[in-house]
Formats: sequence, structure tokens, C-alpha cells
Amino acid sequence: MEHQKESSTPLNDTKELGWEREVIEKLAFAAISEQKKTRRWGIFFKGLMFAYLVVLLGLAVYPKIKSDLNTTDNNHTAVIDIVGVIAEDKDTNAADIIESLRNAVKDDHTKGIILHSNSPGGSPVQSSYIYEEIKKIKKEHPKLPIYAVVSDICASGCYYIASASDKIFVNPSSLVGSIGVLMDGFGFVDIMQKLGVERRLLTAGAHKAMLDPFSPPKEDETRYMQTLLDQVHQQFISAVKAGRGNRLKETPDMFSGLVWTGEAGVKLGVVDAFGNDDFVAKTLIGAEQQVDFTQQDQLIDKIASKLGASFGQAIASFLQTPSLR
Repeated sequence: MEHQKESSTPLNDTKELGWEREVIEKLAFAAISEQKKTRRWGIFFKGLMFAYLVVLLGLAVYPKIKSDLNTTDNNHTAVIDIVGVIAEDKDTNAADIIESLRNAVKDDHTKGIILHSNSPGGSPVQSSYIYEEIKKIKKEHPKLPIYAVVSDICASGCYYIASASDKIFVNPSSLVGSIGVLMDGFGFVDIMQKLGVERRLLTAGAHKAMLDPFSPPKEDETRYMQTLLDQVHQQFISAVKAGRGNRLKETPDMFSGLVWTGEAGVKLGVVDAFGNDDFVAKTLIGAEQQVDFTQQDQLIDKIASKLGASFGQAIASFLQTPSLR
């Protein structure tokens, strides 16, 4: 007896199609769910990036905000920081300090200015610019007192600036002075000879490679550079004498580059007395409230200047310039 083969019924086909449809639907929903998750994470990271940019923008304009918040309707003492190395590419530079001074002077509620000084010195040119601006302000506003108040150190270029003020106040342990100029560098001639390295240098101009660290020093060039240093040193000495006047008790070593403690500086007339910012503001200026007028570059400007100056700094690292240090 022959058996007939069973064939698929419409019911079985429906079951098979239902199963496949269910799988497809699950996969589709899973894909949609994954897309939603991806979209949410994308929104999250975009929001995070936006918040990051907002913070950067806030930091970039912070000095401007800080300056606005410092304004007050009460009489106050303006405080300007001269802190760190003094150089055009540093935070303490002539342009910022001069702008800070002018902003303080323009404020009708400024009753006096304190130069909060804590610097080892730096560029003689930058120091001279600030010195001359202080002298100009004193001439135009003779009733506005300007005092330098030293914390840890006020040496060389910093002291150059401080000497323009009406009086200099220190802590007995502060370090002051260093009225001198230096130019430093290195010579690699002997090392090159030991390594068998030959220096090949072409110049147009007999002294274009003056003080080249890879060539032996020339006596005439050394004398010439010493003359330049002596000239800058004399300018420094003249500025200190003009600023301090007959308060200086000159000694043979006064302009030799020595530093003194605040205690010794008072005896020599290099500085005037002991005191800090609070003492000077309250007792001498008569405006106890202190307002920070220190000008600061905006963050975006600092970033731009760093990027723009990177190549120049790489070249400048091989050059030697005078320094009041």
C-alpha cells in the first residue's frame, strides 16, 4: 500500500512566515534602538563639547570680567603686581604694566598705587619703559602717591622700576638691589674639537657672528660687548640715583650687582622702611580697600602669541641679550 507524502498546509506556511517576520521585526527594533542610543550619545558629546567651548570662552574673557568686577564706588588703593621675570613675552611686561598704571590713574576713586614687587628682574628695556611711565605719572599727578612694596625679592630690573616710586617698603628678610647688568652664554669650541666637529660659518660683515658659541671668542668683540653692558649699567645707575636722590648712602659696592636684605637696604638708603601692602594702603595712602588693577592677557591672546612666537623663540634661544638679573 502506497503512502501519500504529506504536503505543507497553509497553516504551516503561516507559522513559518510569522516566525521569520518576528525575527525581522526584532532585528529592526534592535537597529532602531541602537540608532537612538547612538543619537543620544552624539547629543551628549556635542553638549559636552559646547560646554567645554563655553568654559574656554569664559576663561578667555575672564581678565576683562575681573577688571569690571574690581571697579568700586569707594576710595581704594590700586595694586599692580610686578611678579616674575620681566620680559616682553612674559606675563610681566611693559605694555601690561603701563596699561595697568593708566587704568588705575584714570579711576577717580584711586587714592594711591602700590607696586606689589616680587621679581628677580629681566629686560632692561621693559624695565626702563615702566620706570619712565611712573615718572610721567608722578609729574602729571603729583598728589597721587606711588609706593613699591617688596615681598620676597626685588632685584635688578624690578629694583630699576621700584626706584621710580615715591618710597620702597620691604620685609627685613626681603632681598633687594642687584644694580648690575649681565650677558651670559656658553662656548662649545673645545667640545667640538674633541668630537672632531668642524665649524663652517659664512658671514657678510666682519662681526655678524659676534659671540658665536661655536667659535673662539675674539678679544675686540668681547671688549665691544663689555662697552655695551657698561652703557646699559650706567643708564641703570643714573635711573636709580634720579629716583632715590640723596636717600642713597653710596658705598663702593652699591652698584656692583650685590643684593642686600631689607634690613641692610634700609640702612643703605636703597629702600625706605618696613611695611606690607596692608600697612601702606591703610596708614600711608588712607584707603584700606585694595583693588587689583593688574592687567592680564586674555587666554585666547596668550594661545595666539604662543603659537605665533614658537618659531621666533626657537631662533632666539641661540641668541644672547643683556639682562638685568
